[in-house]
Amino acid sequence: MAIARVKTSSILQGFPKSRSLLAGNAGFSPDNYESISTVIVGSGGTSEINFTSIPQDYAHLQIRLIGRVTGGATELRVKFNGDTTTSNYYWHELYGTGSAAGATNQGAGGTPLRTMYWGGLPTATSTFGAGVMDILDYANTNKNKTLRMLSGYDNNSAGYIHFDSGLWMSTSAITSITLYPPSVNLTQYSKFALYGIKD
Repeated sequence: MAIARVKTSSILQGFPKSRSLLAGNAGFSPDNYESISTVIVGSGGTSEINFTSIPQDYAHLQIRLIGRVTGGATELRVKFNGDTTTSNYYWHELYGTGSAAGATNQGAGGTPLRTMYWGGLPTATSTFGAGVMDILDYANTNKNKTLRMLSGYDNNSAGYIHFDSGLWMSTSAITSITLYPPSVNLTQYSKFALYGIKD
């Protein structure tokens, strides 16, 4: 029986060369992710980040971020479509500090949906937290909206890592997103990028 030989080049056709993924080269982004908007905080800082007029033709949304705050806030909060009705928001989190682990949650009637814990960052001038938030089925008007987020930071082995989930009790399509730390500002060089995810 004859054995057909397949060239390596034909197997790899259509895939990026491995060397293109190395540090220092241009970033690789899968075709189903499209950049919608990016906000970089300037020298004066800002109290909140707003993404408005969000296109409705994606399956999901993703926010990638790095940031720190100016004062004693220990969290980043998010609200959708300007909704401040606290009974519409629920969140849950798992966290670890390197020496301990824990979990907490907030039911209806609490603060607007909390997604990211930034404890310690206000006093660590050069330390930024990083996170990736997925907002699922954001344009579907037949279901309430859910999100998940992985975030954390390191400050000489004194940091945190968090995994959070959240629920917005509304079937409205999400057309705007506001992210803010309570009572303080986001500092210069904090960066938030919104992406649309195709099916």
